[in-house]
Amino acid sequence: MEQSELMVRRIKEGTVIDHIDEGKGLQVINALHIDGKDGSLITIALNVPSGKFSKKDIIKVENKFLKDEDTNKIAVIAPKATINMIRDYKLVEKRRVSLPNEIDKIFRCSNPDCITNSNEVIESVMDVIDKEGSVLKCRYCSRILDINRLKYY
Repeated sequence: MEQSELMVRRIKEGTVIDHIDEGKGLQVINALHIDGKDGSLITIALNVPSGKFSKKDIIKVENKFLKDEDTNKIAVIAPKATINMIRDYKLVEKRRVSLPNEIDKIFRCSNPDCITNSNEVIESVMDVIDKEGSVLKCRYCSRILDINRLKYY
């Protein structure tokens, strides 16, 4: 068997999102609104061989440090992901993502009749009703939400 090595440049400052479920890397990029327009180096590796899982995606973003709401988005999309904070080329913090009990102001309810989609200024709140299966429910209209069809604010 031929052995391969992943050659990806280290970043000086920023975030490495590792162990993203295979094929979900681009969804994470979209959810975090990472587009490279600020000039930061972004490395996206899709379908990388992994010891723990058969394959995984990895994202490295220079000069970006994630907020809690960003981590919550990742937890919904890729619940096995790890967040690695890098400063001066060194790992300074490593954390696993985990779904909170509720997710505020990140996703829009998919129900067009929901009050959060009306002209009133009411931001969505999703209750996490199954952390293993990543099942969310809108607090206002009680619609069960498909995490693959959620729209981000």
